[in-house]
Amino acid sequence: MDWRAITLPTKLSLLLLLAMFICSQSETAQLKETNMILHFQDWSAGANATVVPVTGIPGHLWSFADFGTIFCTDDPITEGLEGSSAQIARAQGIYVTSALDGSNTHVLISIVFTNKEYNGSTLEIQGSSRQFEKVREVAVVAGTGKFRYARGFATFETVYLDMTIAYAVIR
Repeated sequence: MDWRAITLPTKLSLLLLLAMFICSQSETAQLKETNMILHFQDWSAGANATVVPVTGIPGHLWSFADFGTIFCTDDPITEGLEGSSAQIARAQGIYVTSALDGSNTHVLISIVFTNKEYNGSTLEIQGSSRQFEKVREVAVVAGTGKFRYARGFATFETVYLDMTIAYAVIR
């Protein structure tokens, strides 16, 4: 190949691709696996609700099973199952009931860490959650701070549910 015959924009493009490849290789070498168990303390009614419907189809009941309903959330995340255990993060974001039959929600959640070790770091979670199944899997698509370049998956498991007081704990 005669490099003199290649135009300057083509040379720059090839150089940029090479630089991107080298950078992606160095970032990948620094990645490590992290496994965590967190507990979302989820209150969907009452004066201290942490999940609230913000909009939906006019004339319809705005509920988790009603297509088109959008919820905003700011759940405390604790180390243990009990709400009184140490808070280590907040789950902030939105849920959209995205299936016509109400079986799926689309989840867009930032886990914002507040504990000493990960304070200020975030994990970004996104995906379709089959909300009436005991265990659901969604994607971890990004992160910041100690979780920069995060990718992987998270499972949501409802470990406690009391419909009478609108309270659930999701591990």
